[in-house]
Amino acid sequence: MTVVLRLLRLMRPHAGWMALAVLLAAIVGLAQVALMATAGWFITGMALAGAAGATMNYFTPAAVIRGLAIIRTAGRYAERVIGHEATLRFVAGLRPWLFARLEHGAPGNLRGRTDGDLLTRLRADIDRLEHAFLRIVGPLAAALAVAVPSILVMAAYDRRIAALAAVLLAGAGLVLPVVLLRAGAPAAVRLTAGTAALGARLVDEVEGLAELAVYDPDGLHRRATLAASDALVADERVLSDTAALSSAGLLLAGHVLLVAVLLLGLPAVSAGTLAPADLPMLALLGLALFDAVAAVPLAVQALPAVVASAGRVFEIADRPPAAPDPADPDPVPQGTSLRLDGVSFRYPGAAHDTLDGVTLDMPAGRRIAVVGPSGAGKSTLAQLAMRFDVPQAGGLLLGDVPYGRLTGAAVRSRIALVGQRDHLFATTIRDNLLIGDPNADEERLREACRIAQILPFVAALPEGFDTFVGAHGTKLSGGEIRRLLVARALVAGRPILILDEPTEGLDPDTEARLLDALLDAPGIGSLLLLTHRPARLDRMDEIIRLEGGRVISRFDPRTTTGADAGGAHSRPGPTTRPT
Repeated sequence: MTVVLRLLRLMRPHAGWMALAVLLAAIVGLAQVALMATAGWFITGMALAGAAGATMNYFTPAAVIRGLAIIRTAGRYAERVIGHEATLRFVAGLRPWLFARLEHGAPGNLRGRTDGDLLTRLRADIDRLEHAFLRIVGPLAAALAVAVPSILVMAAYDRRIAALAAVLLAGAGLVLPVVLLRAGAPAAVRLTAGTAALGARLVDEVEGLAELAVYDPDGLHRRATLAASDALVADERVLSDTAALSSAGLLLAGHVLLVAVLLLGLPAVSAGTLAPADLPMLALLGLALFDAVAAVPLAVQALPAVVASAGRVFEIADRPPAAPDPADPDPVPQGTSLRLDGVSFRYPGAAHDTLDGVTLDMPAGRRIAVVGPSGAGKSTLAQLAMRFDVPQAGGLLLGDVPYGRLTGAAVRSRIALVGQRDHLFATTIRDNLLIGDPNADEERLREACRIAQILPFVAALPEGFDTFVGAHGTKLSGGEIRRLLVARALVAGRPILILDEPTEGLDPDTEARLLDALLDAPGIGSLLLLTHRPARLDRMDEIIRLEGGRVISRFDPRTTTGADAGGAHSRPGPTTRPT
């Protein structure tokens, strides 16, 4: 119930459109019922008048029938337009709302979630939420607005017929669908969760196609994917069967009412308590009533899947950020020094600290390299510096202001990061670079690409900066992607630049030119280089060596031996200062 109420609250900004759509649907339903009832009364009345040789005013009933037919047709069109407008407005607001919630706490709140699972929540689950109004709230509200007046009209002629119609309507329209709902609810929940799992498997299948061809020659992963698909088809069949039974029950109840009206009404006509022309009117009114509320069983059947999808959306949206912003933050600091003071960090569920008592002091303009093997904690250090996570011990300061008094946006307005898993979007080179700064002009883009050693490549392309890079940059090589990511960080123009393995996939000559250009560029302030490669370490102001999350040495490469300065994996020599 909490999920349903929250979903209704999200609909509140579009309540006007939705109320208008429900009103139009109710008008259409009432027009349909009135049309059938009036037509039954009119045809019978004309036949009786002809048999008796009497005259009858047929102009007024004929005009009413034509008017009701026009209202039904025009109203149906208007209801579909307004209803879909309300739904599209609702769904269009959901994705930015969810993305904003995810972006605010990312990446810490997304830890443990696969790309396929997130894609399913952003697309399939939100797409299913469009049924919340179109297939559930709207049809139920319109059916109630049609059923109550129709039964009251029946009661004005014969209370027995009205009571029977109410009982059949409640039984076939609510009780039967609810009973079948309990039987099909597990399948609906499995369908929602299984769709996400299948999406994740398909993403893994596509992105890991080359690896699977080598390491899974027997096709075990593909067979598991097909088995998951077959399970979803089976659940779809269960839901289809329950929906068919619900619709059949409502159709049967409508015809039972038709026969019952004739059986109850004929004695009343014989006794003179019911006009002859009113009997077919009541019979067709009841039949039309059940036709007007035919969407109710489908609405009840759609409820579990919609609630399950809403629950999945709310679950990921409500994940707290790993580094929550303070309630009363300080303004963005003017200073650009960065300091880590005895920082320790452990990932949830890990047995050991990833960082253990790390201290790093980087005044404005200083160039520091943090070296060490994979798993030493270099990337975690970058995550903490960007305020994506909060250390369990120690603290960080930006311009002498503790991170605990700054928002994540304030920190990231002063620091740019090129991470190992940064993303290129399926758009042009220009659009990917402008993510760094949407207001950057052509000259800034060219200068950033020149420093990143990618400008000759871009200039040689037929479409230059307007070249489409493909999904995940599939039209580029790994080295070209890394250099574009560095260029994007340079376009951002932050005073502190953190590079996590920026030269991965580059040949030694290109790597040397890139690092030289970065170190020589006058516009780059402080630089924190996280690497396991020895290139150009001799030009850094300080080298810090990490192993197992601990600083085991730090030294100035310009005052040490060549082996110490250049060997990223070498042990500290006698001139180093062990921590």
